[in-house]
Amino acid sequence: MDKQSSYEDLSDRARHLLRVLIDRYVRDGQPVGSRTLSRESGLSLSPATIRNVMSDLEELGYIGAPHTSAGRIPTTKGYRFFVDTLVSFRSPSRGEVRELQSRLGEGAESETRLVESASNVLSRLTHMAGVVTIPKQALGSLKQIEFLPLSDQRVLAILVVNETQVQNRILQVDRPYTADELKKVSNYLNQQFAGQTLIRVREKILSEMRQTRESMNRMMSEAINMAQALFAAAEREEGAGYYLAGETNLMDFAELSDVEKLRELFEAFNRKRDILHLLDRAMVSADLQIFIGGESGYHILDDCSVVVSPYSVDEDVVGVLGVIGPTRMAYERVIPIVDITARLLGSALKSLD
Repeated sequence: MDKQSSYEDLSDRARHLLRVLIDRYVRDGQPVGSRTLSRESGLSLSPATIRNVMSDLEELGYIGAPHTSAGRIPTTKGYRFFVDTLVSFRSPSRGEVRELQSRLGEGAESETRLVESASNVLSRLTHMAGVVTIPKQALGSLKQIEFLPLSDQRVLAILVVNETQVQNRILQVDRPYTADELKKVSNYLNQQFAGQTLIRVREKILSEMRQTRESMNRMMSEAINMAQALFAAAEREEGAGYYLAGETNLMDFAELSDVEKLRELFEAFNRKRDILHLLDRAMVSADLQIFIGGESGYHILDDCSVVVSPYSVDEDVVGVLGVIGPTRMAYERVIPIVDITARLLGSALKSLD
């Protein structure tokens, strides 16, 4: 379905006035009256005619009236119509692109530095909050897996990725294992999977787990089960975090400056759960997404918009990045910045491989 077909059939005049109203409100944050629209619209219309059009837009739910003003402001529906059908995107300037490339280049020695740099530059360029999830360990090649026995039916798993990255995790297993048994498990997994990307290793492990147990001997079955436990533990850790920068920028927007509202918003940032759930929804999409106001499904974000895009390495989505700000954001500028940052971060991560 065409995006425009889901909206009422607005006249060209109504669309133009809605766009002018949103542009003006985004610029200065003040409700927009008919006289202002008459002056800035470039149309030869009287304030009375413009008031009639505004009345129609309000009745259809595209604009609303704050209690303290005779002017009008966009609603979530108005912003959604604007983003879907009216906005003219503005590509980042050469200077902004150079800064993105420079900032991401500075962090090129590690994934952590790259992600942190990406969140910082998103915040700096948009003057809002920049968020980047920690990349899932889909990129990188498996060099070696080792398992060492610990007490209380625990095993230390050592994962070596890309020659130099070493990750240690403790697994709870269903029985005690000897060092010799774990050595056989390690040897089998290294023979089967060394040199392959982690995402391919996970896919093969899941595929082998679906095979009938009769087709595997005990050692093979235990090796696959232990590898699955290792990757499940890794996914739990990866899903636990993101880098957030510039959240204090949100205090500069009057509509978000209420102390109680800010407290709840910052608590949500610290709690991470709700924000991560929202970002996870973007992980399943190959496209940039925009959640405006209540579209996020989280009350704490009712006055916010979240512009997010997945970032990929070799066509595998490994994380999400974006910007959190007020619904009154410059979408025509923020959306292209998020889009190009996602592409540059994916390229920078690939260069680590």
